[in-house]
Formats: sequence, C-alpha cells, structure tokens
Amino acid sequence: MTQKSVKKFALGVKQQMSQVFMEDGSVRPITVLSTGPMTVTAVKTKEKDGYKAIQVGFGERREKNIAKSQRGQFSALGNFRYVKEFRLASDAEVKNIGDKVDISNFTAGDTVMVSAVSKGKGFQGVVKRHGFKGGPRSHGQKHSEREPGSISGGLRTVLRHGMRMAGRMGGERITVKNLKVNSIDTAAGTISLVGAVPGRRGTLVEIRG
Repeated sequence: MTQKSVKKFALGVKQQMSQVFMEDGSVRPITVLSTGPMTVTAVKTKEKDGYKAIQVGFGERREKNIAKSQRGQFSALGNFRYVKEFRLASDAEVKNIGDKVDISNFTAGDTVMVSAVSKGKGFQGVVKRHGFKGGPRSHGQKHSEREPGSISGGLRTVLRHGMRMAGRMGGERITVKNLKVNSIDTAAGTISLVGAVPGRRGTLVEIRG
C-alpha cells in the first residue's frame, strides 16, 4: 500500500490515557504521547529517487545494538532507536540532513492519522476474536457455549481464505484516521490526541497530518 503524502509528521511513544472536561460538562477521552526531537537522516527527492520523502531517527539505544551499516550511516548524527520514513506532499517543507524536527508544527484542533502496532493477545477463540455469540445456554449443552459452530462440511470442505476462526489475535499494524489534537506541550515534549490510539504503553506511534 502506498504511503499517504503528508505535510506534518511526528514520532511519539504512547504513555497513558486520560480524560478532559469540556466547558459544557462533557468528557473527552485522550491519549498522551511523549515525543522528542527527530533528526533528519536522509532526504529523498523526486529527481533522484522517484519520490519526495524524509527519513528521521528518533529515540536512543546502545551502540552495540545497532547494525554496523547503520552505525556508519548515523555515526555523526546519533544512535537512534527508531528510523522511519515519511512521504512528503509536493508543497511540504524540505529539511536537510542533520536538521531537528519537533511537534511545534502541529496545533490544537488539527486532524491527524496515527499508526501503531496493536496489543498482542495470543491465540484466541472466535467469541473474543470475532465477536461470535456462541452456542445456546439451554439445558443439555455442556461444552459448546464458546464454540464456532458449523464450518460448512468440516474436514470434507476446503476452508476458504478469510473464514473467521480461532487464531492469533493482535500484534498488527493499525491505522486510525480523523483524530483531533487536543493539546501540545513543546517544552515537555508531549502531545495529547482525542480518542484511543492502538498499542500498549511504550508503543511507537506515527502521527501524520
């Protein structure tokens, strides 16, 4: 899938969920993300690479845990924990290698799209994984309350692709669109978004605007 071109972007780490009270007394759930300065590690141009994009490094980790090829590429810039690339819109500002990017380009009320890896829940049955109702709770039922029911012929039928059955749940890249920016604290390096963001605490979150 082709990545959507953006004008604004940021990388953050999910911290916690909270809530804020509005003037009319209503409550809005928010997700708080901690961010930090991102360093431009590469710039892609349409003339040279066929598309316009910017690659940034975020976070820190020990040098021994970094691949040798990346050590050579980023030695003068830092030991980054995450490296991500964002495709830029034609009218987006172009940075130079070594420049810093932060969340100051976002403002409260902006509509953004976020992507993150959801919580892994292991192997789950059809009731939890797909919301199946399960079997009847009437007299005579013993172990079928959470069973999937008929699968159209059982072993004599080749299961079609996409059939909803028990299996591994979670741990997938999820994208949520049309989230609103609630507030930004540039000094503290935090940004809060209205609504829920995929993943657990500590999950890397990509923000695009």
